[in-house]
Amino acid sequence: MRTPALFSALIERGHEVRVVATESALYFFDPDDLGASVLIRDRDEWPGERYRRGDDVLHIELRRWADLLIVAPLDANTLAKFALGLCDNLLTCLYRAWDLDKPVVLAPAMNTLMWRKPATSRHLARIWLDQTGRDAPPSDWSLDAAPDLFALHAPRTILIPPQAKRLACGDVGVGAMAEVAVVAEAVRAWSERSATAE
Repeated sequence: MRTPALFSALIERGHEVRVVATESALYFFDPDDLGASVLIRDRDEWPGERYRRGDDVLHIELRRWADLLIVAPLDANTLAKFALGLCDNLLTCLYRAWDLDKPVVLAPAMNTLMWRKPATSRHLARIWLDQTGRDAPPSDWSLDAAPDLFALHAPRTILIPPQAKRLACGDVGVGAMAEVAVVAEAVRAWSERSATAE
């Protein structure tokens, strides 16, 4: 539901966008809302019958092409895979191959109880540790503090926390992806900073 809206918001701001969708993500929006040339699925990773030396490796080509990676919504399953280094689909391969000198925007979305589980905090901390090269998270690490700690110590990873509202499952609480405008604003702010630095 949010993917087409975020896509449109970024296009309207002049960004060139490609959408890497997991098979599960396709349950939540109509691929026709984006267009075939923009949407990239898991099955696009290895399109031929067999790999031949010299064939493009799609997750590497996407890493080379993109200036910024946005994972929105970031569900609990994909967050866990990122934290553990698993790469069993196109998105997780892209994240694992991502150049850490380029920014990543993470906008989690999940049920409130999933968000509040200790595993979620541990997984975000693991990503923070990978970005900072530290051995342990700071003593004040928490879900509430995580966005500021990323901004302070790992500024190339922009964590946009979920918001409180009625969730897709019907529960009410924290877990809904941040508003599209908030994610688009984070991209705009990073683009401006990058342009100023050049």
